[in-house]
Amino acid sequence: SLTVLQALEDGLKRADADPSVKAVMICGENGKFSAGADIRGFSSPQRRGVALGSIVSLIERSKKPVVAAIEGIALGGGLEVALGCHYRIAHVKAHMGLPEVTIGLLPGAQGTQRLPRLIGVPAALDIITTGRHIPATEALKLGLVDEVVEENTVEAAIHLANKV
Repeated sequence: SLTVLQALEDGLKRADADPSVKAVMICGENGKFSAGADIRGFSSPQRRGVALGSIVSLIERSKKPVVAAIEGIALGGGLEVALGCHYRIAHVKAHMGLPEVTIGLLPGAQGTQRLPRLIGVPAALDIITTGRHIPATEALKLGLVDEVVEENTVEAAIHLANKV
């Protein structure tokens, strides 16, 4: 939603400007990272506020390490947010994907550029064109995530952020 996008933008800008902040961790709530962008926003050509693609770029440009703590699902725009992060940790039961193609859309927040750079063109094309959900263990093998954990994903992400 626009509220979430605005909160992400505000939080990232505050963190970058605060010298006491050494790293940033992004997580969802209620056991889910993000199910993606609000599809209702696609039908309004004059959307006001921030765009998902600019938020993903802001994450990527952060001078401080940004770690995604992926629990449950990271689909569509949610995966694109995670792709903008410098590091990604996923719970062993998490699933990731870009399912937009199943409703006739292509990922619109630079996922089609970031995913191939991260995991290679053949694997990325499979994910982009089929819309299939990738389990965390496969994501680790592909290089989509840096680590898979069975315990608390947020704590593992904070530990990694402190380490880097």
